[in-house]
Amino acid sequence: MNVSLLKSPAAATDRIRLVEKETVWKGFVHLQKLVFDQRMPDGKTIRIVREVHDHGLAAAILLYDPKRDSVVMVRQFRPAAFVNGDPNFMIEVPAGLLDGDDAADAIRREAMEESGYAVEKVEYLFDMYASPGTLTEKVSLFVARIDLDVQAGSGGGLEDEGEDIEVLTYGLDEAFGMIASGEITDSKTIILLQWAMLNRDRLLSRA
Repeated sequence: MNVSLLKSPAAATDRIRLVEKETVWKGFVHLQKLVFDQRMPDGKTIRIVREVHDHGLAAAILLYDPKRDSVVMVRQFRPAAFVNGDPNFMIEVPAGLLDGDDAADAIRREAMEESGYAVEKVEYLFDMYASPGTLTEKVSLFVARIDLDVQAGSGGGLEDEGEDIEVLTYGLDEAFGMIASGEITDSKTIILLQWAMLNRDRLLSRA
């Protein structure tokens, strides 16, 4: 195991000091054990030990057809949902890790691989953390307008990465209703669908 004593990161406040960082496991995921000293409001210092899952940076995109007021989603197996005993083929927006690329370039690649839709013009919306207490993954969210009749490929993901992805199309109202019904439980997808409902007039104006 790789253990090192480190100074506080530049982004940390002066109340937090990173004392120790240890790699517990590094495979498909990178699990780290972190030890912090935190100065409390009363001036006392406490020791905090946490495990953090370092998964890298990611991007996700809502593919929207303004002529049909519809969105393209994908369905794929998610092991963590399986562990919880929940439906594990989850309906989501296309997404993936940046793998060192610019977020906009990465999401163009992922959209094509997963859905078969080639998007050149993507609109960056904002970044989000799904679970910042344990996950380092920060997801850049995008939206792009597509024509459902113009699909450059079949999608479905990359066979050499073991991906088995089903491409789905829903009306925006139907997709949004699937949040309340429990059919959509993925956080990035919920956020993007909520954004689309709040900004529907702007999306439709570009039809």
